[in-house]
Order: sequence, then structure tokens, then C-alpha cells
Amino acid sequence: MNHPPNARPRRWAAAAAVALLLFAALAALLAEHGWAPYGFERDAADWSAAHRPSAARTAAAVVTSLGTGAVPYLLALAAGAVTVRALPAPRPTRRAVLLLIAPLLWLLAGQLLRYGLMAACARPRPPHADWATAASGFSFPSGHSFTSALCAGLLALAVTRAHPAATRAAVAGALLFAAAVGLSRIYLGVHWPLDVLGGWLLAAGWLALGTAALPRVGSRRARQPRPAP
Repeated sequence: MNHPPNARPRRWAAAAAVALLLFAALAALLAEHGWAPYGFERDAADWSAAHRPSAARTAAAVVTSLGTGAVPYLLALAAGAVTVRALPAPRPTRRAVLLLIAPLLWLLAGQLLRYGLMAACARPRPPHADWATAASGFSFPSGHSFTSALCAGLLALAVTRAHPAATRAAVAGALLFAAAVGLSRIYLGVHWPLDVLGGWLLAAGWLALGTAALPRVGSRRARQPRPAP
């Protein structure tokens, strides 16, 4: 079935609107609650603190480290590299450079947005006595959850556009990566569950918004030569 050229951006714009509205609704719900944790959030924090053997804590710390530092930015650059490699030859240098750094720039812009929202919401973190790793700043939305979901989503999107046959594996890998990092933040006691959900929703909305604003590039279709007149 053929879709109008502007149908795909509209679907991504609709997805962005839904995710960002859900994020806003969650923030409003927490604000109404005085940014205090709900009962199920306290239960999750208590369970995590009571079930942290040394091996599990070490594994969670390794997983959580993937959501910060150099790793997310390297994944964003990898997304750009996949997109550039999918361009048909010859590849204009300026366009190739822009496509290479576009995911990285979108990730950086998202970080600025996320920092602003964290400062505006100013939700306190769980009690320091329950922490099993270092953390700084406010709690909502979770920075690790946002960053890991966004960079994984950027890479998965680039892979699915360049190699449609790998769509399922790319999406599954991105979801697993984002889920593991986000849940590790709860398990290590530095975020409430709704902080992580907020990070995921904000990442989904920001990813969809960026995708709606950019043309579809680097697909297998683009690699096929044009038929002779």
C-alpha cells in the first residue's frame, strides 16, 4: 500500500504529541502529589534495598553506567555513521557530515531539555541511605533512562532505515537496552519508578519529534539506481 509522502512525518508527529502529552500528564500528577513518592514507588524502593546481593549490585552498576558518559554519545555517532553509509554514492561531503552529527546534536539538545525539566520539577530522589551507587541532581525525569532510551532509539531508527530486514532485531535491542538501564536506576535506589517512566516518555517524544522533522534518508530504496529513461 502506497502512502502519501507526508504521511510518515505526520505519524511521527502524532506519536511525539502522544508521548509528550503523557509525560506532561505524569508530571502534573506528580506535582499534584507534591512530588512525593506513591506507595508502590516506596514498595519498589524497599524491595530493591532488601534484595541487593553483591553480584547483582555489581551487575546493575555496570548496566547503569551504560546510560551516561561516552557510551550514549558513541551510539548516537554510530547512528549517524549507519545513515551515512546507507547514502547512495557519490555522497556529498556536506550532507554526509550533517547526517553523521545530526543524531549527536539531537541527543545534546535533548539533554538540555531534560536538564531544564529536572530543575523545574525538582523532585527529590529516594533516601540517600538506600543508594547503591552515586547520583546527583533531582530525580524526575531520570537522566539515565532518558539518555539510554534516546541514543538506543536513534541507533535503532538508523538501522531500520538502512537495513529494513533488521528492524525487529534493532527495535528489540533498543527496548532491551533502555529497559535494562532504566530498571537498574530503580534497583540501585537512586530513582523512583515514575522517574524512569518519565525519562522513557520524554525520550520517546523527543525521538519521534526529531524523526518527524527530518526527511527519510539512507533507506535501501535510496540505494537503487534510477531506471533509464
